Amino acid sequence: MTTQVSTDEVARHAAQVAEQGWTVIEAAIDPDLIDRLSEDLARLEKELDTQPATNSFEGSKTLRIYNLLAYGGPWLEVPVHPVVLPVVESVLDAGCLISSLSSINIGPGETAQPLHADDQLLPIPRPHPPTVCNTMWALTDFTDANGATRLVSGSHLDPGLPPYTGDYPTIPAEMAKGSVLVWHGSLWHGGGANHTDDRRIGIAMNYCAGYIRQQENQQLGLPPALVKTFPRRLQELVGYGLYNGLIGHIDKKSPADLLNEGQETKLIWDLV
Repeated sequence: MTTQVSTDEVARHAAQVAEQGWTVIEAAIDPDLIDRLSEDLARLEKELDTQPATNSFEGSKTLRIYNLLAYGGPWLEVPVHPVVLPVVESVLDAGCLISSLSSINIGPGETAQPLHADDQLLPIPRPHPPTVCNTMWALTDFTDANGATRLVSGSHLDPGLPPYTGDYPTIPAEMAKGSVLVWHGSLWHGGGANHTDDRRIGIAMNYCAGYIRQQENQQLGLPPALVKTFPRRLQELVGYGLYNGLIGHIDKKSPADLLNEGQETKLIWDLV
């Protein structure tokens, strides 16, 4: 079972993200966790009667489920994974937050998703330091033929953005089941077209810097009673912690302290 990643490996992956905008952590996820996630996703898709969207961005043959943390179970293991999270923290910092956790199940016949950058709605000049760092967990093999994520390597350093219908040379992020793609939020990318008879299934575990608003509203989207059962680190990642010892406090208390009762986090004022 994979339980940790070396400091040198973290630095290598972070350097690749800084240079080319992306990296792949091969064989990152234990097969048992992959199986449990796959089984629970199939259950949820059936119980929720998940259907494709009707817009060109989400795809007409792609199944998506959002806010997966709300379903508990194996999903709670995804954001704090000991191999993936250290790489994300190295790209952002230890104050990063969960932005969203969703599934992307690309079916046969799906067309390529328009290229985009995950931080393109932020009104700040490009290029800029990473404010978003996203990951894609491969629950199946990702190949050029079945819809592997398409990347424009180095585009995180571009001052512009691709037009919604723009056609640019891309490379497929091919990787084996159990591997994880990590990328800078400014990188131009999109889901690939699926020319096979099989589904391409991935989990989008997305993070943002602690000073950026999360894509999914974790505080209202997750019942406090559920969050109270989370490990402290996961509570912090969904937004119950503080950024730099101050941002996000409630009457000089950490939200996690109020949730858990009896604990006390020192604010930045108490540390100087």
